[in-house]
Amino acid sequence: MTDLYFEDFPPGRTFKTRGMTLTEAQIMDFAWDWDPQPFHIDAEAARDGPFGGIIGSGFQTLLVTFRLWFQENLMNACSMGSPGIDELRWLKPVRPGDTLHVEAEVLESRPSGSKPDRGYVKIRYATVNQTGETVMTYMANHIFRKRPEA
Repeated sequence: MTDLYFEDFPPGRTFKTRGMTLTEAQIMDFAWDWDPQPFHIDAEAARDGPFGGIIGSGFQTLLVTFRLWFQENLMNACSMGSPGIDELRWLKPVRPGDTLHVEAEVLESRPSGSKPDRGYVKIRYATVNQTGETVMTYMANHIFRKRPEA
C-alpha cells in the first residue's frame, strides 16, 4: 500500500487487517512476563476458573491489535505519536487458537490549528475473532503528519 498521510483518513473511512492466530504457548509466554494471573498461565487452574480454560491477557490483545494495524503500513509514514486511547473494553475472552483481525473506522479528522504539518485523527478499533465476535474495542487519538509538499 502507498504511504498514507493525514489527508487519507477522512471520517467514515474503514480498514480491515489480516489475521493472526494465537497459540496457547504465545498466550502463556506473554502472561508469564506481563500478566501472570492463573487463568492465563495455569491450564489446570484455568479449567476450574471463571473462563473454563486458558485465556489471553487483555493487554496482549491490545498489543496484537496494534501489531496487526501497524503491519498493514497504514500509518507508518505519518504517525507522530498519540496522546492516548479512550474507552478500552475487553468484551470476550481470547482463547488459544483464536484468529484475530482488526476492523477500524475513522471517526474524526481535523487539522491542527497551531502546527500546519499535522492533524488529529480519532479511530475506533474493533478486534474480531474468527467467528465474527468482537473481543475488544477502543478509540485511539492519533497525530498524523500531513502529506509532504511535492
